[in-house]
Amino acid sequence: MPEPPRFRRIDATNIGDHAHLGPSDECFFMLEYTSHKDYSFSSTNDLISNLKKKIGSSSPAELRYKAGAISSCASHITGAVNLQNLQSWTLVPVPPSKRRGDPAYDDRVLKICRSIQSPAPLDVRELVYQTQSVVAAHEAPPGGRPSVSDLVAIYAVDEALATPVPTGIIIIDDVLTAGTHYRAMQTVLSRRFPGVPISAMFLARRVFPPEKLRSPDDQ
Repeated sequence: MPEPPRFRRIDATNIGDHAHLGPSDECFFMLEYTSHKDYSFSSTNDLISNLKKKIGSSSPAELRYKAGAISSCASHITGAVNLQNLQSWTLVPVPPSKRRGDPAYDDRVLKICRSIQSPAPLDVRELVYQTQSVVAAHEAPPGGRPSVSDLVAIYAVDEALATPVPTGIIIIDDVLTAGTHYRAMQTVLSRRFPGVPISAMFLARRVFPPEKLRSPDDQ
């Protein structure tokens, strides 16, 4: 039986795969998602494919797969962390590409956070929201992925959720690619909550198959 996934820190051996991360960033991941491969390539690719099924355009069967993926991701996190320690942090999901109120708004990461099985309630807050809808980064055309500054410009802090001030923040996202969304979130949150420690946990990090050379748009 395979070992259950455990969180590993992004370090000198793999930080070069994530252009917007630096040595001082405390970012952790469990699984590896292989870019340029479909759902059949690996169990992780299958999980992420199901997780990203679209709200509003997926069939009921596809949405059941999505719900199952959300549950699986929450179970992975539950089994991979010290839940007692996690209770001292505020979990902040990265907002989806569509703004609140958009029919395609997909709060999958928020649902994962709320589905973590903890003996005591976790502090999960959708502290950062997106003020306008954009094309999802994984669906953007070549050269069309948002930059850090693009995201910072459309991210806003929900002041209704800003108190009490967090003592520590963990940014939660599904897949770490270049680290663009993480860096934008870290920028916005550190401005609003100066001095509060900020870390990040990702379900998976993007890796490349040996035969595929990285293109400029993969950064």
